[in-house]
Amino acid sequence: MTLVKKLKVKKGDKVVVITGRDKGKKGEILKVLREKNRVIVQGINMVKKHRKPTQQQPGGIEEKEASIHVSNVSLIDPKTDKPTRVGYTTLKGGNKVRVAKKSGEVIDE
Repeated sequence: MTLVKKLKVKKGDKVVVITGRDKGKKGEILKVLREKNRVIVQGINMVKKHRKPTQQQPGGIEEKEASIHVSNVSLIDPKTDKPTRVGYTTLKGGNKVRVAKKSGEVIDE
C-alpha cells in the first residue's frame, strides 16, 4: 500500500503549466488523479487517439487531454493572476482554507 500525498489543487482550479512543452499555458483542472499525483487540465498536453469505428460511433483521430504531473502546474493567484504556491490557514469560524502565498488572498471560501 502506498501513501497518497495530499494535493494542494482541486477540480475547477485555474492553473498555469510551469515546465514542459506546454509551459506558460493556462487552463482549468478537469480531473485530479490522486493515486498517481497527476491532473488533467483543459487544453493542456493534448494527444491524438486513433479510434476504430464501432456501431455507435465512427472511427477517426480524436484529440484529448492527457494527464500531467501535479508538480508541473502551479495555481494562479486570484488577485495578481500569476503563479503562486499554496498554504493553509484557519479562519475565525474554524474553517481551514487555502491561501495564495504571494498575495495572502483566500483561494476558496
